[in-house]
Amino acid sequence: MSEQSSMHAYLNWTKQRIDEMDATLASLEAKAGLVTAESKVKADQLVGDMKKRRDEFQTTVKAQLEAAETTVRANKAQLESQWPAFEAQVKTYFETVGKQVEQQQAAFQEIAATQIKAWQQAAEEFRDSAAKAAAGKRNDIDAALEQMKAGAAQADAQFQKLRQAGGESWTALSAALADSRKAFDRATQQAWDAFKRAVPPGP
Repeated sequence: MSEQSSMHAYLNWTKQRIDEMDATLASLEAKAGLVTAESKVKADQLVGDMKKRRDEFQTTVKAQLEAAETTVRANKAQLESQWPAFEAQVKTYFETVGKQVEQQQAAFQEIAATQIKAWQQAAEEFRDSAAKAAAGKRNDIDAALEQMKAGAAQADAQFQKLRQAGGESWTALSAALADSRKAFDRATQQAWDAFKRAVPPGP
């Protein structure tokens, strides 16, 4: 979470600097008529240099964000390749030493509760970020947030049904958890993509 906080802080910092650069340039250009004729050439040159520096700053920010996204995607792919081995060990555990239905049900309930909590936290974080978006850009964001909430409710309903059935095998319970996990990944990715389209970072 500290990495995520650092990323949000970085994005806020760069956006604030770019906004300040834009405000400075807009103010100087709006008052360009107040510059004396002798100073006009020098003023234009300085404003041009400031625009160039602002553009370089924006280009650097954009390149860094693209590099960070590429790194995150590569890291996620690597971690995704490690996940099946963990799931296979859980399955082996329940097929060998943990055959008791109560133990399987207890594990399922704890994992399901953790997944529902992740859905809720992601929706809350997304809602908080979306609240900062301009009103005119909110339709896609609101739709994505509603989709996340519906996905969480659907996963919870599926988990409740499996809890009530009680006698499901670990394979069936594990499949339900995997389906929920995939739906969660899709929903959060779609939500943040909608947010990114509505509120592009920095430039």
